[in-house]
Amino acid sequence: MFVYTSDRDGNNEIYIMNVDGSGQTNLTNNAGDDSFPSWSPDGKIIAFTHHHDGNNEIYVINTDGSGHANLTNNPANDTFPSWSPDGKIIAFSSNRDGNFEIYVVFAEGEVRLTSNSKNDFSPSWSPDGKMITYTSDRDGNNEIYIMNADGSGQTNMTNNTEDDSFSSWSPGGKIIAFNSHRDSNFEIYAIYTEDQE
Repeated sequence: MFVYTSDRDGNNEIYIMNVDGSGQTNLTNNAGDDSFPSWSPDGKIIAFTHHHDGNNEIYVINTDGSGHANLTNNPANDTFPSWSPDGKIIAFSSNRDGNFEIYVVFAEGEVRLTSNSKNDFSPSWSPDGKMITYTSDRDGNNEIYIMNADGSGQTNMTNNTEDDSFSSWSPGGKIIAFNSHRDSNFEIYAIYTEDQE
């Protein structure tokens, strides 16, 4: 199945459908926009960004439409949820200190992983759950960074004068795909996470 966002009913809502396009089902029906859906690894829950009362929060919903629950509650914007491979943690971006940083939410609460004067957003977990890749503009433009799951070892993986953003891991965890504007339009690029022979 696929999960996606559509505004066909007047505002952004979360939908699922079968691979062949059949079975299109609206999971959310809220006054505010719902966007950036992310499947749990077991395929039973979808985390998403819900815009309500003037800001974005992270919510979850079961794939049958039940269990609609709020995970974050902050006057700042919480967005771009991304599940850990074991399904126990959700990484997300929040601008609680004026710029976007990476946080994670556990059952027992949230933890901030990045802290700088610029924006860090769009986290994506490695398949083994040990690393997180994300976009940061701390060097003057959007670049792809990588860090350990505890926030240590933050490293710039791209160093280009054009914007690189929205990274995603290969299933084997050796390649990171991302968008880059380096050819005057956005294209998909890939980098290896380790030296190749």
